[in-house]
Amino acid sequence: MIVWLNGTHGAGKTTTSALVQQLIPDSRVFDAEKVGETLMDITPGLPGTDNFQHWPPWRPLVVETARHVLDYTGGTLVMPMTVLVEQYWREISTGLAQHAIPVRHFVLHADQETLRGRIAGDTVVGPNSWFRLKYLEPYAEAARTWLHAEAEVVDTTHLTPAQAALQIAEAVRS
Repeated sequence: MIVWLNGTHGAGKTTTSALVQQLIPDSRVFDAEKVGETLMDITPGLPGTDNFQHWPPWRPLVVETARHVLDYTGGTLVMPMTVLVEQYWREISTGLAQHAIPVRHFVLHADQETLRGRIAGDTVVGPNSWFRLKYLEPYAEAARTWLHAEAEVVDTTHLTPAQAALQIAEAVRS
């Protein structure tokens, strides 16, 4: 099984995924961003883009990597990864379904004010990351048009990462 944690930057995906992994037996965290980083390391570089998700190989490579890891280890993969383009989510979810891999898709949501505050105080990437800020509106648009209808929404506005992780783990167990 895959427990996919979606949502924009500042929603708490990375922190929450590590906590979810601790609550679900026989689980591992697989950050699909590492697939993108591998593609970014190709030299000479792939055609220019502002987001590796736009490269057509990224989506099937995420599917195949997850499939191979699950074939090797079994259990559950907890995957924290923002996917805001509906077509890309369809490619990934369809690819996983073709391999009979069940997916529990969660969106970690927070209101815009909370997200901006978290991004402003980020000590990992740095405060007020332009990269993170530029995804706030695309996230809001995806949430309004398709994303929240495709997932189980966990509002993290007033939750700690531990509370969000417990809510997700309990949902997966039920």
